[in-house]
Amino acid sequence: MDSSKDIEPVTVLKRSAAELIERARERGSPVIITQNGRATAVLQDVESFERQRRALALLKLMAQGEAEAEAGRTVSHDEVGARIGRRLRQP
Repeated sequence: MDSSKDIEPVTVLKRSAAELIERARERGSPVIITQNGRATAVLQDVESFERQRRALALLKLMAQGEAEAEAGRTVSHDEVGARIGRRLRQP
């Protein structure tokens, strides 16, 4: 994929917003919007945006888990099973 085709000046966004949105949706890749020759914004379809948000949330949880394991805050498999069993027996 040639990302240079996904860079457009803000004037194109003003003139052809619907076309840029459709292009982002079809390609599943963001369109970088420039202003005065510098990248200033990103236009992305909702499906790709949501997929990216879920991936980032998962990475955040993985990093938190690694930090807790490194700090020694772990629970054995048997203890987890016992805790779940106690909760299931509660009224």
